Amino acid sequence: MQPIAVITGILLGSSFAIASGLAVVLFIYWLLVDDYPRLQAEMPVLLESCGIFTVLTVICAFSFLGVLKMRPWRWFAQVTMWAAILCVGYFYWP
Repeated sequence: MQPIAVITGILLGSSFAIASGLAVVLFIYWLLVDDYPRLQAEMPVLLESCGIFTVLTVICAFSFLGVLKMRPWRWFAQVTMWAAILCVGYFYWP
């Protein structure tokens, strides 16, 4: 396995873990929002973050498949993945 495939796999796993963790928290908030109305204010930000990391996971997955199967578009997918990671970092930078 190529080193770029390993790095892409790590980024894919990390973004999937964050997206799925946010989705679980979003589901729990959705269940508890009737009992705790203050959670309603957190829902839009949580939904936005979950969406951002879900999109990042999809981009990383395409890039990972492209690298593993040696597709001709793999370098475009890698550039897209790294650009998306930079955008996410810029979005969350204080």
